[in-house]
Amino acid sequence: MVKVAGGALLASITIDRDSSKTISTQICAAIRKMIFSGALSAGERLPSSRTLATELNVSRTTINYVFERLAEEGLIDSRTGSGSFVCETLSTHLSRLPAPSTERLAQRRKNLRLSRCIAHSIEQFGARIPHEKRAFTTGTPAFDVFPLAQWSRLVARHYREKRDRVMGYGDPEGFAPLRRAIASHLQGNRGLSCEPEQVFIVSGAQQAFNLACSVLLDPGDKVWFENPGAIGARNSFKAHGMDLVPVPIDGEGMVVEAGLKQAPYFRLAFVTPSHQQPIGVTMSLARRIELLQAAERSDAWILEDDYDGEFRYHSSPLPTLQSLDTAERVIYVGTFSKSLFPALRLGYFVVPPILVDTFRKVSGAFLQGAPSNLQAVLADFMGEGHFATHIRRMCKIYAERHDALIEASNARLQGLLDVMPTETGFHTVGYLAPGFDERAVSQAAGEQGISVSPIGRYCIEPIAQQGLVLGFSTVRSPEIRAGVETLARVLEGLRR
Repeated sequence: MVKVAGGALLASITIDRDSSKTISTQICAAIRKMIFSGALSAGERLPSSRTLATELNVSRTTINYVFERLAEEGLIDSRTGSGSFVCETLSTHLSRLPAPSTERLAQRRKNLRLSRCIAHSIEQFGARIPHEKRAFTTGTPAFDVFPLAQWSRLVARHYREKRDRVMGYGDPEGFAPLRRAIASHLQGNRGLSCEPEQVFIVSGAQQAFNLACSVLLDPGDKVWFENPGAIGARNSFKAHGMDLVPVPIDGEGMVVEAGLKQAPYFRLAFVTPSHQQPIGVTMSLARRIELLQAAERSDAWILEDDYDGEFRYHSSPLPTLQSLDTAERVIYVGTFSKSLFPALRLGYFVVPPILVDTFRKVSGAFLQGAPSNLQAVLADFMGEGHFATHIRRMCKIYAERHDALIEASNARLQGLLDVMPTETGFHTVGYLAPGFDERAVSQAAGEQGISVSPIGRYCIEPIAQQGLVLGFSTVRSPEIRAGVETLARVLEGLRR
């Protein structure tokens, strides 16, 4: 305890020297808390810096810095020759702060007022899928083979640029050289017909989904959504109050006929045609044409999420749905979270010419743009050919890891889990033998150090087939084989 001149006691201040917070920050927080709680009252004198430094076993420089910070915040007055005192007028200010009772706070927590859209959907949001580096984590690329040396060299180059370029606000539509690089890549590798002004850079695909909802849809609009389908996009539509129409998936992708029976006058369809999330099928040409025809009849938009279509193992990537669009209905969304790494937080969307002016105005009105320095680095990474080289290399690596999964599964999981081969991306599904509960399997597998997601968590409405989503990108082939062995033991234990 530290005694104060007036006889009051300054409560003990505990310093955690292993904390990530600095000692001065910890002391500041403790004194601030005592002032606001009334343990130190207005006008009360604090111990001298010398006394406080001695009692807490810190330097006087640290205590002087603490006093300076508290004085800047208006909490204490430092008087030369007299010491430091809790601000005299503080009691007047604090008395104006609302002080609801414990019962009132409990009632507010119980009846927390939220927007109608969020209040309706928040209970339906599931727990976030973990992205740990282990078998069979989904949605995470192979960090171990990313060309970090080349990336670091480009980062160092751009951080030597003028400070306003590195630290200032960027163009809300995106860094022009990067937009050109993306347009060129999409034209040459994904079959898109687009110009750079149609490309808008965002902080990940999720922001693109949110923007599409905000600009094109009203609460209550009917949205065709793949069932099962992508969780992040589904949550965006729910949060904006959309009426999601669960459209089943078969071997050719979204069953357009089923969507027309449920909601012939839909406003938007969300699809993952290159590699359906999570089932993994590729939408057939016939289905793509059906979907484009349905959108034209209903005056609807199509949101095409091409999250990992870059990675096709034994042939060139398939043309996109957007490349077939002659009626300016398709908005194409891509992300670098899967092709490069998620911490980059860069994605993009390509709008048809009819929407360019609209999104340009919206972007300029309330978007500040993704970090321009990272966009500049990525523009050079693409312009110098590193991106194309990286994609080619990753296709080979993911093919090897995919083959290791299929080979090990065929040898060890027969009669337990039927793992489907895939030609694209870095996840697939396995269908459970009768008698298994996918959620129980997922929980038991997690307890054994492997990650498998039940297909049901991707569903708006339940489907008959139970199974697991298996990622094979995150870890190397030996770890994949070990993961299959662990999963086999889990399934055998549950069967017994």
